[in-house]
Amino acid sequence: MARDAERIQRLKNALQEAQWNAFACALPINVLLLTGYWPVVGTALAIVTWEGQVALLVPEDEEALARQGWADVVSTFQPGTLEAIQTVIEAARGPLAELAKEVGLEQGHIGYEAGPVSEPASYAAMFLYGGGMTALLRQACPTATPVPADDLLERLRSVKTPQELERIRVACRIAEQAYLEGTRQLQPGLKETEAAAAFRQPLSTVGVGFEGVGRADGFTFCMSGPNAARAYAAYQRSTDRILERGDFALIHCNSYADGYWTDITRTYCLGEPDERKRKMVAAVLAAREAALQALQPGVQAAEVDRAARQVMTQHGFGKEFKHPTGHGVGFAAINHNAPPRLHPKSSDVLETGMVFNVEPGLYVEGYGGLRHCDMVAVTASGMELLTPFHTELEALVLP
Repeated sequence: MARDAERIQRLKNALQEAQWNAFACALPINVLLLTGYWPVVGTALAIVTWEGQVALLVPEDEEALARQGWADVVSTFQPGTLEAIQTVIEAARGPLAELAKEVGLEQGHIGYEAGPVSEPASYAAMFLYGGGMTALLRQACPTATPVPADDLLERLRSVKTPQELERIRVACRIAEQAYLEGTRQLQPGLKETEAAAAFRQPLSTVGVGFEGVGRADGFTFCMSGPNAARAYAAYQRSTDRILERGDFALIHCNSYADGYWTDITRTYCLGEPDERKRKMVAAVLAAREAALQALQPGVQAAEVDRAARQVMTQHGFGKEFKHPTGHGVGFAAINHNAPPRLHPKSSDVLETGMVFNVEPGLYVEGYGGLRHCDMVAVTASGMELLTPFHTELEALVLP
């Protein structure tokens, strides 16, 4: 990946404003933020100094991948050998001390991750340093002072650089292809699990190699008929329910391309919708349009939520809109506290470069539900719709 000069400058500015000497991070979302590299198993460590020098310490198995980022220095270590049984922290301690010395980080304040965070899965299992990060930094840099930097890192992640935004666009284009292919197979008679699989497979088969993407995949879920009424929950779940003619089929997707994530939902009607379903779809699409029209730099995020919620109420579905209108997306997919939070009580203000979802939905217990979730970016003049597909009733009805 090309060196992101804008991101490095923002990191330098943040360090100088905080009067810190460096960031040192291990969470994959923050390693990606600092270096352009998305770690595979979570053992990589990244350093960015106040001068803008970028360094990576990665397990030997990840060296080739890590060099595709923009780190000036890439060092390796062996988390495990046949000579000894040791923990990752024990294995990383010496190499991290050497790397810190190489980049001149032997004293001063080091901003690092200290608190809870939502971290998307990059592999089947992940290593997280957790509370061990503090001890590791103190042992590797004994004359430096670790300082919690969670709030500052979150603010830095919330506003994307042009290069990061382009990578998110690519992730969205891959997801679009998956939706286009999936709808060709979506029909009555499929199990929800089979329908979800039809949408998931293209995320990797189309995604890997798409516009230079090296790693692509994700998660897709189908909730149909009365099951779709539960899709407002904190997680989605596909079951063995058989899709029937006339059903709503809610297809939710969290996909990634080299660490940049999407959060997208489309709800399809299997056959011509009856009058009740048409009213439901009309309410959601009108609320979506109201939210999109409200997007401008400087607008309160709560105002966007209010615009969508008022329209839903006018259509008679105010109580059925059971979740906020959106949240930040990009470095993670389902962190509902990632700014900007499009929530009735949010104090966040929209800024150019913010990327998030807009997801009005309504859920009628025992009957069904639907949600339309787009990815958007705030621009200097308004907003950019990153998921411009299947946005009207005609495209959402599958004969």
